[in-house]
Amino acid sequence: MPRYLSMVQIDEKTAPAEGPSDALMQRMGELIEEMTKAGVLLDTAGLTPTAQGTRVRWEKGQLSVTDGPFTEAKEVVGGYAIVQAKDMAEAIEWTKRFLKVHEEHWTVTCEVREIMEG
Repeated sequence: MPRYLSMVQIDEKTAPAEGPSDALMQRMGELIEEMTKAGVLLDTAGLTPTAQGTRVRWEKGQLSVTDGPFTEAKEVVGGYAIVQAKDMAEAIEWTKRFLKVHEEHWTVTCEVREIMEG
């Protein structure tokens, strides 16, 4: 069965400074448990803010290293999930359910892509 990577993109400027609410974390935990029991969820995690990250870039034969935050980025990857689903449609349905656990004040985008095998 194919695997899919869902990259959770958030706008750090509009995300709540206090982070996810307790209610959101409870709903997220319930969905994660359901997905794990269904054998769909292989791995998931949130990421630290870009202020704690570093970008390493290769361009024109030169390496550069830049410490965060990355002010030029409107949306950043704030987390990920790796799911195993029968097809892209099923992976998207699980992603929609993930997005719906968020409160209305969140702006969250998930980019879902199939992981190339072999």
